[in-house]
Amino acid sequence: MTAPDRHDHHPEHAAAPEQAGESPASLWVIAREWTRIGTIGFGGPPAHIALFRELCVERRGWLSREEFEDAIATTNLLPGPGSTQLAIYCGWRVGGTAGAWIGGAGFILPGLVVIIALSALFLTGAPPAWVLGAGAGAGAAVAAVALQAGGTLLRPSWERVSGAQRARWCAYVVAGGAATAVAGQWVVLVLLACGFIELAWRRPPTWTGAAIGVHPWPVAAAAATTGGLGALVWMAFKVGALSYGGGFVIIPLMQGDAVGHYHWMTGAQFLNAVALGQITPGPVVQTVSAVGYAAAGLVGGLLAAVVAFSPSFVFVLAGAPHFGRLRGDARAGAFLAGAGPAAIGAILGSAVPLALALTQAWQYAVLAAAAVLLLLLRRGVVLTLLLCGVAGVVIALAGAPVG
Repeated sequence: MTAPDRHDHHPEHAAAPEQAGESPASLWVIAREWTRIGTIGFGGPPAHIALFRELCVERRGWLSREEFEDAIATTNLLPGPGSTQLAIYCGWRVGGTAGAWIGGAGFILPGLVVIIALSALFLTGAPPAWVLGAGAGAGAAVAAVALQAGGTLLRPSWERVSGAQRARWCAYVVAGGAATAVAGQWVVLVLLACGFIELAWRRPPTWTGAAIGVHPWPVAAAAATTGGLGALVWMAFKVGALSYGGGFVIIPLMQGDAVGHYHWMTGAQFLNAVALGQITPGPVVQTVSAVGYAAAGLVGGLLAAVVAFSPSFVFVLAGAPHFGRLRGDARAGAFLAGAGPAAIGAILGSAVPLALALTQAWQYAVLAAAAVLLLLLRRGVVLTLLLCGVAGVVIALAGAPVG
């Protein structure tokens, strides 16, 4: 069944596919569209959010604006790669459990294939200048992409609140942005705090204290200490199941294991792996596959990817059937009314560390050009990132420093 063009965004349309008894999209459509985003999704989570919002909310109408914002807030509360979890949730929402698996795999596999191939070509030595230039150019634009992605979510969220609630809404946005800009690794605590503050402020009359909670999960600490496959599994598991924030947050975590502890890579090789992760589409967490390749070849690269991404499927598939019911609950609505704006602020705030991570003066010029293209000229995310990557290649081949 092909997807109908639904543009009504009433809460009753947010029911899970299994609950509604039908899927708004065929599995073929999910496979095609999610793989397309996984193929062109350069730029990390901000670009992925923008692409999924354009597909699922604006073009197809599969999700309402409210549900998409709630999905961002919910996946930001989970450990591991947030944009991957958003892709899995959106796949589940429009295609059920099969849609979640097919959509998640479609989003992950293109970048995985590319980064494994590039690892085989370049990880054994210094990557050529054009590779570093492409990564530096595209990477320079990501801060502008973060601003664009967060900006598209601001107005719809603002229009849903009124009166005194708007003051709290502003405070939540500022809190999320400040947390990401100053202490990104702890942003999840701020999202939780904003949700619970709004929940306590409203004091729903049916409050029982049991609807919203953070449930611990058992962690198997069976990591090897000598650097074999067990150690690789443990490193990938930490990236996928225990690290909040994803993206750049997982870089120092991997570096400590890959370079400092297990000595799978030299410092220069790790920087090469990060560069490869920057120029490949899909989740930034794909860098874990390059580390796995350095540790144990092709088997290591694939094993690291499977271990790192598996928790995302478990978290979303276990929780997604309850998302629709929770959205209609006054207590859950109050919680997300605080966590949602904070998540938007976190997206906007991520532009600060992304911009500060730039190392070359010419990258700031590329960032400024990307901001003009995205924010003033309203050009697309993919086109902007590709143009910035091309600019980086030209600049690198002209002899400018890229590292």
